[in-house]
Amino acid sequence: MTLGLSGRVLPAFHQRLKDELTFPLSWARSATRDFPAWRAEARARVGEALLQPPGPGPEPYAPVTVDAHDAGPYTARTVEFALTRYGRARGSLLVPHGEGPFPAVLVLHDHGSEFAIGREKAVRPWSAPDRLDRATAWAARHYGGRFTGDELASRGYAVLAVDTLGWGDRGPLAYEDQQALAANLFQLGTSAAGLAAHEDIRAAAFLASLPEVDERRVGALGFSMGAYRAWQLSALSDRIRAAAAVCWMTGLREMLVPGDNTLRGQSAYFMLHPGLNRLLDIPDVASLAAPKPALFQAGGADPLFAPVGVAAAYGKLRAVWESQGAGDRLTTEVWPGQGHTFGTGMQEAVFAWLDTWLGRR
Repeated sequence: MTLGLSGRVLPAFHQRLKDELTFPLSWARSATRDFPAWRAEARARVGEALLQPPGPGPEPYAPVTVDAHDAGPYTARTVEFALTRYGRARGSLLVPHGEGPFPAVLVLHDHGSEFAIGREKAVRPWSAPDRLDRATAWAARHYGGRFTGDELASRGYAVLAVDTLGWGDRGPLAYEDQQALAANLFQLGTSAAGLAAHEDIRAAAFLASLPEVDERRVGALGFSMGAYRAWQLSALSDRIRAAAAVCWMTGLREMLVPGDNTLRGQSAYFMLHPGLNRLLDIPDVASLAAPKPALFQAGGADPLFAPVGVAAAYGKLRAVWESQGAGDRLTTEVWPGQGHTFGTGMQEAVFAWLDTWLGRR
């Protein structure tokens, strides 16, 4: 019997560990059969896994507009606000011209091992030429040459994008520094993934609080790591009324196999909550958003997410939404031949879906 490692850095006994993951808190297996009660119980356990230190009540946002300019159909602003009690952050806020309040979308940026830009991956930068060049190249590579935040603003949505710790104004990290950052946060009693999730919850609440925004019509959208953050945010925050996640959904068992990108470790720290998998599978956490509208898109040729994992996750999601009589509120798509990108065709489908559920005026 092999006693060491297999499949690069998986332990030789990894299959036995996976077999022991029964996800007892999932809706399918939980002894709690009242859905709101189950959701409250499971959400509380996820909240514990975020490892956010207890403290005083919510910090006042105390927002300040750093700069603003007319960008055609909308006004583009740099806003600074208290993202947590530990510090302030800057965000790109786009507000359509005309009479509000407007539906709004929190656009969550991807990972991509590109740390020099964060919110600029979603919203075209206007004050830093070097970032504009980098962001334009990034949009061409992954987003069909578009900035999704600007597209949404031109279609009548207020949009907010904020850097995650390590990106843009809050970095930049180097790829090999991710492990050290994660380890140091663990030493301090929290985690990179938990901090990011907590900050996303705060950013959504800030967006919903703005006078230009209709708090009843706030959604989340993200690609890749941003997709993980979008469905996670919808699962954890009642501020989010609908979420669209592009190219990040799978089953845990199907993900943790030799050769999977997750096994490289570094980037996984931003999507890893210690101990949570003993209770819930990945789609189980996403199911906490039910029965809210949810859209999941996957690329049929995405090298980061095997079709078998996507299918397993979609099946679990479907079972939960349908158990609540909300099957029509869940859309799961696989785009044949599509890789790990968020092209214009997928974008148009997302925009139409957001129009349906957030009610663009």
